[in-house]
Amino acid sequence: MSLEAIKKVTETEQDTQTRKAEAAATAKKLVTDADKAGRELVESARREAEELVKGFMKDAEQRAAGHNEAVLAQAAASCDALRRSAEARLEEAAALIVRRVVNI
Repeated sequence: MSLEAIKKVTETEQDTQTRKAEAAATAKKLVTDADKAGRELVESARREAEELVKGFMKDAEQRAAGHNEAVLAQAAASCDALRRSAEARLEEAAALIVRRVVNI
């Protein structure tokens, strides 16, 4: 092999090494950039999901408060009905107690 051919092979090998190093650096940067972009997308999706959950929770709390008020109103009405019924039979119950005590 001539000296010229050896120089040409050496230059080609060096050029190939340089290109490989550049390609590796470019690939590493692409991976880093893709990773960063992916993390940003995940973070953005997480924030959006948190906002959505907050909205759902607010709606659920409002519906629960409305349901709670309805249940309390119904319970109060039932208590009032029971109290009125008991008051209506109070004299009868007292008379029954007096009869049983006197008959003893």
